[in-house]
Amino acid sequence: MEWLLDLGYFGLFIGALLAATIIPFSSDFLLVGMLAAGGNVVWTVVWASLGNWAGGMVSYWMGRGGRWEWIEKWFKVKPETLEKQKAKIDRWGSWLAFLSWLPLVGDLFALGLGFYKVNVWQVALFMLIGKTARFVGWAAAVEWIRPMFA
Repeated sequence: MEWLLDLGYFGLFIGALLAATIIPFSSDFLLVGMLAAGGNVVWTVVWASLGNWAGGMVSYWMGRGGRWEWIEKWFKVKPETLEKQKAKIDRWGSWLAFLSWLPLVGDLFALGLGFYKVNVWQVALFMLIGKTARFVGWAAAVEWIRPMFA
């Protein structure tokens, strides 16, 4: 992960993008590492947010390319289960994109939103807001704690 920080903001962007796909990786550590290395708070939040959002949208489009028949055949998921999930996605819709930053389930939300073909523009907007809020929170916590170690 250190090699990503050596690439500066570009490395932060790439790491955050990868972390928002199905690759198990933490963009939070990259953000904290960049701030600890003296990165500008605003630019660090911007690049982490954009990278994580782009990765979330990759997951969305991966889901969008999925087919019910494939899920039933390869993962042995019954059509009734898919219908139940679709009802939940239909109920919450693009609002679930706000939560796409959550560990483990966030990637599944992005995949599911794409799979069930929820409005891409709403998903993109809500996902960007949710992921940015997460990084603003982390940056605020780092900035609040930093003076204690100075």
